[in-house]
Amino acid sequence: MGHDINIFDGACWYVVFLFSTTVHEASHALAAYRLGDDTAYRGGQVSLDPTPHIKREPFGMVVIPIVSFILGGWMIGWASAPYDPVWAHRHPRRAGIMAMAGPASNFLLMLMAAGLIRLGIGMGWFELPQMIGSGHVVDASAGTGLPVLAATLLSITFSLNLLLFVFNLIPFPPLDGSSIPLLFLSNEGAVKYWTVLRAPAMNMIGLFVAWRLFNIVYPAIHLLVVNTMYLGLDHYGP
Repeated sequence: MGHDINIFDGACWYVVFLFSTTVHEASHALAAYRLGDDTAYRGGQVSLDPTPHIKREPFGMVVIPIVSFILGGWMIGWASAPYDPVWAHRHPRRAGIMAMAGPASNFLLMLMAAGLIRLGIGMGWFELPQMIGSGHVVDASAGTGLPVLAATLLSITFSLNLLLFVFNLIPFPPLDGSSIPLLFLSNEGAVKYWTVLRAPAMNMIGLFVAWRLFNIVYPAIHLLVVNTMYLGLDHYGP
């Protein structure tokens, strides 16, 4: 079912979505390049320019985000960075590091947004909102102008990158979290595990389980992280 569409909010969501998703995939690509696989580098994806990412995944980077905002008031989508499966099979630990680079970049973006929100509150630019939402983590002290834009962009950056971090760390393929064991297994065990991960059926089952699990745990995680960000200030309970 749809909702009242706010063009300003939609534009802010899409700008943050494009930036956050591009950073995520560029981090995968850069890690792979530094570790010996130049597949994504040759595709132009070691870049903060969203164009090569959109060209590779136009449906996940354009169509689905817009449709999800129209239907639900927030954005979801996907992108991907190519890699050499022979390289990944030969160097499973390196493949694990490459996989973790994406969520790590989202965690850093979330921390940056949280730091700027706290700074804005300390400077009197922002204030705690009456209600917390995915696109509404902080309010501007002034009701119009640049502070409103900044509060909206920072709220979305905080929530969307927390979402990308948490969702991608769920340990089911094809999500990045499924690669965590590659960092700790022996070479022989990692190769066997990597072979299992690449089975197409595992991806379908993994996405279904991950989405159901995410819907259960994410609201509580979001509230916990917001309360942590606001330690020492008025905070929010369930």
